[in-house]
Amino acid sequence: MAGLIISPVFFVIYYRENYLPIKSLPMEILNFIKIYEKSFAENWDLPALTDYTKGETITYGQLAYSIGLAHTFYQSIGIKPGDKIALCGKDCSDWVQIYMGVVTYGAVVVPILADFNPIDIGHIVTHSGASVLIVQESIWEQMDPDSLSKVKAVFSLKGHDVLYEAEGEEIKRHFRLTKRRFKRAHPNGFGPEDIIYADRDNSELVEINYTSGTTGFSKGVMLTGMNLAGNVCFGINSKLHYRASRALNFLPLAHAYACAFDMLTPLAVGSHITVLDKTPSPRILLKALSEVRPNLIICVPLILEKIYKSQILPMISKGPIRWTLAVPLLDNLVYSKIRKKLIEAFGGEFEEVIVGGAALNHEVEEFLHKIKFPFTVGYGMTECGPLISYTPWRKFIPGSAGLTLPDMESVVMSEDPENIPGEVCVRGVNVMKGYYRNPEATRAVLDKDGWLNTGDMGTRTPDGTLFLRGRNKTMLLSASGQNIYPEEIEAKLNNMPFVAESLVVERDGKLVALVYPDYPTLDKFDLASTDIAGKMEEIRKELNRLVAPYEQISKIQLIPNEFEKTPKRSIKRFLYS
Repeated sequence: MAGLIISPVFFVIYYRENYLPIKSLPMEILNFIKIYEKSFAENWDLPALTDYTKGETITYGQLAYSIGLAHTFYQSIGIKPGDKIALCGKDCSDWVQIYMGVVTYGAVVVPILADFNPIDIGHIVTHSGASVLIVQESIWEQMDPDSLSKVKAVFSLKGHDVLYEAEGEEIKRHFRLTKRRFKRAHPNGFGPEDIIYADRDNSELVEINYTSGTTGFSKGVMLTGMNLAGNVCFGINSKLHYRASRALNFLPLAHAYACAFDMLTPLAVGSHITVLDKTPSPRILLKALSEVRPNLIICVPLILEKIYKSQILPMISKGPIRWTLAVPLLDNLVYSKIRKKLIEAFGGEFEEVIVGGAALNHEVEEFLHKIKFPFTVGYGMTECGPLISYTPWRKFIPGSAGLTLPDMESVVMSEDPENIPGEVCVRGVNVMKGYYRNPEATRAVLDKDGWLNTGDMGTRTPDGTLFLRGRNKTMLLSASGQNIYPEEIEAKLNNMPFVAESLVVERDGKLVALVYPDYPTLDKFDLASTDIAGKMEEIRKELNRLVAPYEQISKIQLIPNEFEKTPKRSIKRFLYS
């Protein structure tokens, strides 16, 4: 950190004493597992889960019954509290039932993104030490059973068939006997009073979530009951979901973001979750939103950015509307109509759209704020299960990443945290236990006092509101010593016509923009390859008018294929830098 000659530890102490406000009393953190023991009993007759495609719904009572069967089976095959059970497949109500069955039993769930390749899935299963794998059959067909030396059984995600059992195991026999044993244990039937889940302290490990970072390898984030309960209790206290409210899940539940706020929080209060068990293309998603009419929408920036670029931007760029927007009072009328149509497109009954998982494009954010669309931006990371900061939309400050949560602390490692970006560090109830079987990686980001280095650069106001600039690892230094955040330049470039996605890199001391063109739009305008080069040069000149002198792009280099991405759809920057 240039110009700062005090130790990081001293700086954190100094900063907290001089800048952090007196915190409000921390909220009560409930026992993670007991939250669901109570919720499932109290909401027994309410709808819990619906598969969107099939339209089939199960109640909280039926969910509890399914979990009870799973517990009986796990006990019969010798699964103990703390044992690992891996879960891999596309979202469906079965996925939710299995996840909840594992954690309420007291075992450790290892959710794996279905987008990981089969070799990586096998590595994660082995590295985590999972004794059971529950997997989508199409994924299992591409895996090598011989590589799963520690696994005693493999089950299909939807059919619940036994796909594999290790030599000497009697998994299939125990599986056949499960219902008989369950009925024998509950001769008078299974009711709300029979829901008794594992007695595990919040300090115990509940989940290992393998990140798909852009640096080329995955790390297993260890999340405890405290980490997950911290997120869920914040969701409950903030009334993000409430009894009988409606939720539409369309983000992968293996992500910490969707897991916490599309599944764990709704189930904690008795909400009705509809799982969009198909790829959320814009057409399918908008249809589902209009039918489900969710009361809260958990969203990633890409969805809003696509709607803005493909539908809103072309509309407001047309002559008559563009002229109307230049006239005071008339512009508000146009914005009001756009806002109304956008709200209706998202179902019309939501309190707010929470955008997270990545940075929202500034131009899109400014427009949504201008039309008073009810959205807010939260900030988090898998290592915090995931939430770090959030502000309700009515109090949201454009450009910010929200207010640091009541049970979390944040500092910015800078001599002037309000004006000069530094690395954001956080600690509190949501911060992970560490990386599984990777003490070196843990020590690199988590100190002995519990402070987590997020790797994100930003500033912070005295009340704890965070403003992010970019990743520490991607930050470039100009010849004049200025910090350059490629993400900020890319956000502007991605809004340009004919640009699908981009990456700004440094080559021979100059900034170069790698661009994957928007080929469907280019085809629509019937542009020849020579015309494309000319258009990109126009775009480069326009971009350079929008950025600082030290952020000027020297050239645009076209790439023929989409950038390689992680399963979480982040560009693998290390392949291009």
